[in-house]
Amino acid sequence: MDADLKSIAAARRTAEKAFDAYKAFLGTDPAHVDAIVDAMALAIEPEATRLGELAVEETGYGNVPDKRVKNLFNALSVADYLRDITTLGMLWKDDRTKIAAFGEPMGVVAALIPVTNPTSTIIYKVLSAVKAGNAIICAPHPRGLRSGQETVRIMAQVAEQMGAPKGLIQCLDEVTIAGTAELMKHKRTSIVMATGGPAMVKAAYSSGKPTLAVGAGNVPCYVHKSMAKELDEVAEMVVMSKSFDYGTACVSEQAVVADPQIASELRVQLKLNGAYFLTPAEAAALAKVIFVRKQAMNPEFVGRSPQDLADAAGFSIPPKTRILVSEETEVGWQAPLSAEKLNPVLAFYVAKDSDHGIELAQSIAKFEGWGHSSVVHSNDPSIVARFATVPTGRVLVNTPGILGGMGYSTDLEPSFMLGTGTWSGSITSDNVTALHLINIKRVAYQSRPWRDIYEQYGE
Repeated sequence: MDADLKSIAAARRTAEKAFDAYKAFLGTDPAHVDAIVDAMALAIEPEATRLGELAVEETGYGNVPDKRVKNLFNALSVADYLRDITTLGMLWKDDRTKIAAFGEPMGVVAALIPVTNPTSTIIYKVLSAVKAGNAIICAPHPRGLRSGQETVRIMAQVAEQMGAPKGLIQCLDEVTIAGTAELMKHKRTSIVMATGGPAMVKAAYSSGKPTLAVGAGNVPCYVHKSMAKELDEVAEMVVMSKSFDYGTACVSEQAVVADPQIASELRVQLKLNGAYFLTPAEAAALAKVIFVRKQAMNPEFVGRSPQDLADAAGFSIPPKTRILVSEETEVGWQAPLSAEKLNPVLAFYVAKDSDHGIELAQSIAKFEGWGHSSVVHSNDPSIVARFATVPTGRVLVNTPGILGGMGYSTDLEPSFMLGTGTWSGSITSDNVTALHLINIKRVAYQSRPWRDIYEQYGE
C-alpha cells in the first residue's frame, strides 16, 4: 500500500474512533474534564525539555531551550487560563431577558500541526479541545511526526488513566497531504484547526468544514522618539523576541521602523544586544538563501541559527550574534528581506518622521502580514492611537512581539493560534481558545406576549 493510501486509511480509522470517544465523553462532569486537562498539563511539565530535543532533532528548526519554554507556556500558562473559564454547562444567564446560555462540545477536532512548533502546538490544541469536551486528532507535518506522536502519547495516556475514553486524543501515524485532506473532510470531523503555511491554510478552508485557520505574519515594530531614554530596553525586547527559537514564531518582529531622532542610538543598542548589521552585499546573499524563488521561503533555512544562515550565504559574523539585521528603504518583493522571515533576520527602516513611520508600518503589515500583529514602542498615547490603525488583530504596546502576542506579557488570552481576521481570510481575529471550540445553546423563555406582534405591526 502506498503512503497516500496508508494515510487516508489512518485518517478514516482515527476519525471513527474519535467520534465514538466523543460520544462516550459527552456529559462528563465539567469538574472531571478540568481534572483531566490539569493532569495532562502536569504530565507535560517534566517532559518539556525532552520533547523540545525531539522537535529540534527531527525538524532541524529552532533550539531546545526555547522549545522547552514554548512547551511549558502551553502546559502551564494555557492550562492556568483554561482552569478559570467555563466551557461546558451553563455559561451565563440573564434573569431580565429570561435567556440562559449553555456550552456544548463541537465534536471531533482535526488539528493541523506546523513543523515550526510540532510539540507546543499539540499541547495547546489538545488542552483546548478537551477542555471544550471534544475529541481531537492531530495531523503533524511529516517532518514533525515522531515528536508530535510522542507528545500526543503522553497526553492521551494520562487522560485515559483519568477516565477519558480511549481514542479521545489521537495522532495520525501515517501523514501525507492526501491523508490530512481526508481527515479534514471526513464526515466525523466537526471542525478544523489549521496552523501552518499558506497552502495548508487554503486546503483547510477548502475542506468544506468549519475552520479556524491563521495567516502569515509580517510584524512591523515602530519605535517612536518618545522612547529615547528607554532604547536599551526596547532593543533587548526586539532582539529577544526575534531570536527566540531562531525566529520560528510568526508573531515575532519582522521589521523595525525607527524615528530619525533615535535611529542611531537604537542601532547601537541593538548591536550591544547581539544584532549584526549586514552590508548590502551580505543582505543580497542572505536573501538568496532564505528565499528559494520569488515569494517562497526556503524550508531548509527556516528556524536556523544566525551562524548557519551566514555560513550558507558566505560571510562571517561575530560568534555571539543573535540576529541579523538588514537596513531597508523599500517594502515589497523588490526588497525580499522586507517580507516575513521565519528565522532570526530583521529588517530595519529609518522613518522621516512619525507620520512616515506609521505609514511604513502600515505598508509592512499589508505586505505579507494582513491581520496578524504589530508592535509599537511609545510613551505618547496619541501616537499609540494613530498606530492602532494598522490592519492587524493585535497591536502590542511596549512589549516584545512574541510574548505580548501569545498572551504572556499582556492580558490577551494565552494561545498558540493567533487569528488574523478577514484581512487575510480567517474567520476570527482573536487569540483562539477553548471558547472557540464549543457550540453555545441559548434557552430563551417568552419575555413578551406573542400576540402583541399583531397590535404592533398589524394594519
